[in-house]
Amino acid sequence: MPSATANYRTLLRTSGAAAFFLPAAVGRLGIAMTGIGIVWLVHARTGSYAAAGLVTGGFAVADAVAGPQIGRLTDRFGQARVLPCALAAHAGAVALLLTGATADLLAGVLVGATLPQLSALSAARWSALLSGERAAALPTAFALEALANGVSYLAGPALVSVLGAAGRPGAGVLLAAALVVGGGLALAAQRRTMPPLTGRAERRHAGRALLRSAFLRQVGLGLALGVFFGAMQVSVAAYAVGRGTPDSAALLYLAANCTNLVGGWAYGAWCHGGSPRRRQAAAAAGLTLASLPLTFLDAPLAVGATLALTGLAVPVLLILTSVLTDSSVPRAVLTQAFTWGNSASAAGSAGAAAVAGRVVDTGGAHGGFGVAAGAAAVMTVLAFGGLRDSSPPVQPKSSAPAEPTAPNPPTTDRASGRNPG
Repeated sequence: MPSATANYRTLLRTSGAAAFFLPAAVGRLGIAMTGIGIVWLVHARTGSYAAAGLVTGGFAVADAVAGPQIGRLTDRFGQARVLPCALAAHAGAVALLLTGATADLLAGVLVGATLPQLSALSAARWSALLSGERAAALPTAFALEALANGVSYLAGPALVSVLGAAGRPGAGVLLAAALVVGGGLALAAQRRTMPPLTGRAERRHAGRALLRSAFLRQVGLGLALGVFFGAMQVSVAAYAVGRGTPDSAALLYLAANCTNLVGGWAYGAWCHGGSPRRRQAAAAAGLTLASLPLTFLDAPLAVGATLALTGLAVPVLLILTSVLTDSSVPRAVLTQAFTWGNSASAAGSAGAAAVAGRVVDTGGAHGGFGVAAGAAAVMTVLAFGGLRDSSPPVQPKSSAPAEPTAPNPPTTDRASGRNPG
């Protein structure tokens, strides 16, 4: 255990790493608070959950659509120029929402469209910092990113809900915006670890990589993973309510979320050599096998244990999707590539919530769990299809200047795509 934790400590001691990771983590906490904060605010203002859901849906769709475009601008002009502009626009959009100066739906769309893609920006910095001989540490870095996201989405909604329940729904949205803007500005100030810019001709050539099967497969996996998340959220709630114990939903979510964090931490700490494509296929198959019993299990203890098993596989898939995205596109479009993956996951989650809701209405919670298991099966098919893809990246990532070394797992061959993971 101490030696495994030391891998993370060593990674954060890499020159410049903590200086950009920590502000990005603070900003991501704010991002995790924003959606549920809008729900509390609009419901308090209108008294309607339908209105709150509509505004939150507009926020999510705008975030998914605008995210890759912000990533594209970032690859072209750099984080130091694009991020402050996005943050200023985001602050203005949040001000419109809080003051009610414009329609709630329009304000929600503007908040989503200007939300900075801090996870993609941080991942791109890790890729630049750990290039060349230090690329073996990338899975550990992406595991750290997954842990930051997991903690954010555990703590953020709970904090906003406390403020909302205390009768201060606006405070939750304001606090979220303060964390996003503050963390984003601190990240933008860290210029030394920003990925280097590329020329116009290189970007034009690199853009073709976004249409290659190796990258599109990772986007498809992200979409299916989003469907899995959305279906699980609806199905767990339906299962608890159907048994007459709605309070048990929180415990079931906790079981999956805790093992999610443990699985991500352990994988990043102890990952060793091997093909990331094979590991991705194994993780997807494991998630499918763990999900299938949910379509017929009834006992709460059995359902909770099965949900905990699914939580172990999810972070491994997230980490490996980042690793394979990094190895499938050149640096000139890397931020955009990461944002496409995030947007696909968000879109899948939003769409699955509606589809699973209809299935649950007709077939009960087991039907909703069937949607999640189906999404896991799609991930398995996509991941096994990737085993035939042995193409190298369109353009090798350039090496960064020598810095103190990060964790020292076995070396990797970036050109062949055989990263540890």
